Amino acid sequence: MRLSAILVAASAFAILSGCSSTPTSDQNAAPVTEAKPMTAPGPTAAPSVTETPNTVNLTNQQPPATPNNELTDPKSPLSRRSVYFDFDKYDVKDEFRGLLQAHATYLNRNHSAKMLIQGNCDERGSREYNLALGQRRSDAVKKTMGLLGASESQMESVSLGKEKPRCTDHSEECFAENRRADMLYSAGNVKEF
Repeated sequence: MRLSAILVAASAFAILSGCSSTPTSDQNAAPVTEAKPMTAPGPTAAPSVTETPNTVNLTNQQPPATPNNELTDPKSPLSRRSVYFDFDKYDVKDEFRGLLQAHATYLNRNHSAKMLIQGNCDERGSREYNLALGQRRSDAVKKTMGLLGASESQMESVSLGKEKPRCTDHSEECFAENRRADMLYSAGNVKEF
């Protein structure tokens, strides 16, 4: 039993002395070379000194915002696309200024994006009257966004009058839903018009 204890102690001493951090006089120290920046290896090039293969960056980074992400994300204000109007009115209410500011900023950042603003009316009134009112509503949205910094060359305003109702019931709630201007985009892979 005593012999096995001596062998274990001798083995531990041999292992620990092999891990010494200071070189002995008979060992040659490895030459120190200056690290060079990584370059793309060619067909016969060896990896550079500073390359660290098989490393993964695990930081929690969000993908960069793209037109498609911003326009389709339900949490983004850009996913809201309608401005509503009072009966027989075409002035943009203050409650929609923040929404229009978000869309104007988006257009300002994305010069290739285009917007079609469609003015809509409820079913009351003649076809001609509603076409004119729908045009005034879409023009009001376009003008407001232009004042907020959007380029007018990126926007087009049209009237659909009462031809494209969102709701077909004959109630005040339904009429209110149809009195609107809708903002449609053509940007990147998003083509709404």
